[in-house]
Amino acid sequence: MATGAPGPVPDPRLDFRSDTRTVPDPRMRAASALAEVGDDVYGDDPTAAALEARTAELLGTEAALFVPTGTMANLLAPLAAFPGPAGTRLIVGADSHMGFLEADGLRRFGGLDPVLAEQDADGLLNPGHLEELLAAGTGRPTVVCLENTSMMRSGNALDEAATRTVARLAHRYGAHFHLDGARLAHAAVALGVPPATLAAPADSVAFSVSKALGAPIGALLGGSRTYVARARELRTGLGGSLHQTGVVAAPALIALGRLPELAADHATAAALAAGLRALPGVEVLGPAHPTNMVMARVPGLTPDACAARLALHGVRVLPLPNGHVRFVTHRAHDMIGVREAVGALAAVRAAVPSYRPDGPRRQLPDRGGSLTAMEEA
Repeated sequence: MATGAPGPVPDPRLDFRSDTRTVPDPRMRAASALAEVGDDVYGDDPTAAALEARTAELLGTEAALFVPTGTMANLLAPLAAFPGPAGTRLIVGADSHMGFLEADGLRRFGGLDPVLAEQDADGLLNPGHLEELLAAGTGRPTVVCLENTSMMRSGNALDEAATRTVARLAHRYGAHFHLDGARLAHAAVALGVPPATLAAPADSVAFSVSKALGAPIGALLGGSRTYVARARELRTGLGGSLHQTGVVAAPALIALGRLPELAADHATAAALAAGLRALPGVEVLGPAHPTNMVMARVPGLTPDACAARLALHGVRVLPLPNGHVRFVTHRAHDMIGVREAVGALAAVRAAVPSYRPDGPRRQLPDRGGSLTAMEEA
């Protein structure tokens, strides 16, 4: 998401901007070096084929397609759903990654028409508003998209019942239902169910291996065999076809075996949330089903200012438009880093002139500068 100008490499234990900050470990690097490869454009890279088959099994879909990024998976998803003339209507959550970070690309490169739907506090598309939007577009090809986990709801995990609510509405109006499951693995671990259970109501699902699972690049798009075959053809047109794909598919295969390890990330996030919540005057969001995200707010500071001041203490976070800064935990983080992050925010909070533990607060102007440049989250 936020990049900014090049600078010194931050301490991994204090860089909480995103779980995309993971790096491939020695086992993954060795797998890349030893991977059996062919040419995926010709369909004969055995490692890529194994990754796609394993992911399809994990998601409970007939097939899956490996692509370089989750953004490409989410662009391919609606294009493969309704091949033909441009103009497919895309109903996405207003606060979802596809809604406020990918909409321009969907519009520009896919000829799609994104329509923003209201989201409830847990991140679910509001059923009443969703039905209004579906009813208003009868006759047009429509794709309904749901994000799980919900990034702007502090990484809340949506359960199968919630997902089925959206799926039933979408299918009632003949719409294709796409699940943006960039962090579906986190949702599955938090809820104690297989990813296939959460993906079952969807017609297509995007699944990232390059966030907390730690692969260097990549996402997969799952669906029926016919659907994935269409997506494979479209991938070529978008420039997403790779050749000796096994070099990056091999570490992704290792990543798929690490879902249980995500529970440790959730425990780290829970410890961080507890520490931040204990700080006087700091507000921390409390999702119903927390995963590896913590969102905190310091009254008197904008998110950009808060992030800038934390950076002076060596702690990197992501400022968000919902008034909070975001911490995301992954395998590089430990309790030492958590304690330092809590201490840094305590110091930032104490330095806000408007802060009085027992007195009134006044809003200060932001003098911290802007750090936000939205990209992959």
